[in-house]
Amino acid sequence: MNKGKLIFIRLSSVLVLAASFFLLSSCNKKQEKVVKIGLLHSTTGSMAISEEIVLQAELLAVKELNAVGGVLGHKIEVIQENGESNPAVFAEKARKLIEEDKVATIFGCWTSDSRKAVKTVVEEHYSLLWYPVQYEGMEASPNIMYTGACPNQQVVPAINYCAETYGKRMFLIGSDYVFPQIANNIIKAQLEYLDGDCVGEVYFPMEENNFHTIIKQIKEINPDIIINTLNGESNVYFFNQLYEAGISADDIPVMSFSIAENEVNHIGVEKLEGHLVSWNYYETTDTNKNHRFVDTFKNEYGTEEKVDDPAEAGYIAVILWAAACEKAGSFDVEAVRIAAKGLSYIAPEGLVTIEGSNQHLNKIVRIGKVFPNGQIYEIWSTKSTVRPDPYLSTYDWARGL
Repeated sequence: MNKGKLIFIRLSSVLVLAASFFLLSSCNKKQEKVVKIGLLHSTTGSMAISEEIVLQAELLAVKELNAVGGVLGHKIEVIQENGESNPAVFAEKARKLIEEDKVATIFGCWTSDSRKAVKTVVEEHYSLLWYPVQYEGMEASPNIMYTGACPNQQVVPAINYCAETYGKRMFLIGSDYVFPQIANNIIKAQLEYLDGDCVGEVYFPMEENNFHTIIKQIKEINPDIIINTLNGESNVYFFNQLYEAGISADDIPVMSFSIAENEVNHIGVEKLEGHLVSWNYYETTDTNKNHRFVDTFKNEYGTEEKVDDPAEAGYIAVILWAAACEKAGSFDVEAVRIAAKGLSYIAPEGLVTIEGSNQHLNKIVRIGKVFPNGQIYEIWSTKSTVRPDPYLSTYDWARGL
């Protein structure tokens, strides 16, 4: 007979019974093993539109892990911080999570500016950041696990597809920070190799809301396709004003690298219908694992929520971290890092494997199109997973970038 039953049988006073259970509960809580992790995303500012759903997906993964006993017998405790869409704040909060909260690892960031700010901190402390968003590559830090796409898993195949399907006269528009600038350098080198033309290249501040002048110029130039690396709320204004100017996907299609289902929800399907995106995962990706994942996500957060690629990458980051800890038998950063090499997981997007040489994932590439129902459907994909090549070392035309 357990201690709880003994208390119930022997004590008749309700007051004493309640006190006994309170004391027993307190003792159990003191004995409970806990591991802390940091979730670092923007819940305010221009990037909140994109980052909040990634945070939700990470919290879902934590909930599922805790429901089956946590990690290495430890319950996962989340310390959540707001990066405020500001790289300096991201660095400050990362330092706080490591030095004060003593987290085992951090999951977070979206923009490359925020990632690079946190990179300095995690390298200084030899901590570990799990980064869930596609990015410009040219990086492979031992203190970052990259669960989004690198350029050869998003940008390069998208440009090849656009050149073959729409034409080689491309207009480049992006936000004025690291990812768009480096991505466009890659695109210009690729276009030169393809005998194509960059017919325009412009950058705007992260919170820009006026695109009328550049849209007029784009209309006059009439490129075969617009390549869009705008980020955050700027996309809302750009696509609204493109729509108001009477430019549809039938006139000049737009290929976007930071528009996913979540942004379609915010911008409005009528503004995005027929336009293109390049990712590794969509809510409509047809795998049994994804059907279950989407159902679970919507049961948790509501049927109106849309799951997207960075959310899925955030979710699998938490799962992969837990698997690496179990394999290592430790939460120690170096032990986890080594254990993660070659680790595979059947994710909602399909099989992913951590490449030991650069800590990026092997992933399938999927080109998608926005349909009238607001969903993004795959219209092209690679036949198998693509090995991550963040420095584009296997492409002759990319030498010197």
